[in-house]
Amino acid sequence: MTNKRIEGPHEDLTYRIIGAAMAVHRQWGPGLKEQQYQRSLEISFTEMELSYTAQQNLPVYDRDVLVGFYIPDFIVEERVVVEIKALGDLDNSHLAQVIGYLAVTGCPVGLLINFGTRSLQYRRILPPRNISEHRINRQWLFVPDWLKGEG
Repeated sequence: MTNKRIEGPHEDLTYRIIGAAMAVHRQWGPGLKEQQYQRSLEISFTEMELSYTAQQNLPVYDRDVLVGFYIPDFIVEERVVVEIKALGDLDNSHLAQVIGYLAVTGCPVGLLINFGTRSLQYRRILPPRNISEHRINRQWLFVPDWLKGEG
């Protein structure tokens, strides 16, 4: 029997991140706010000696004009975008959110993790071939007040 599983980039790292998320979910279960899971993952990543940035403002440009910022929950080891949710279910808009983050960061893989269900939900997301078409997703774009006044 052949294994039909496709090996993605940084499997070892994504495996470790998912393991940390599973441990956090086992500890707290569903029902908390996203920020509480975020803080627990920060502690886990630090204990695992993983380098990460949390909630970094990433500038998004449209034809060389700043239109806003994406704010992914984590970028781990400068290679994996991690977006966490605490929802009853995930939908395609959340997948699009991570793809947008991949387009801006250039990271080769993203993880979408949902703590809001009885069993932890997670998806590894690879950038599509036409990644440049996904650079701007206005639904997930943060536009600060100082930028709204322009153009």
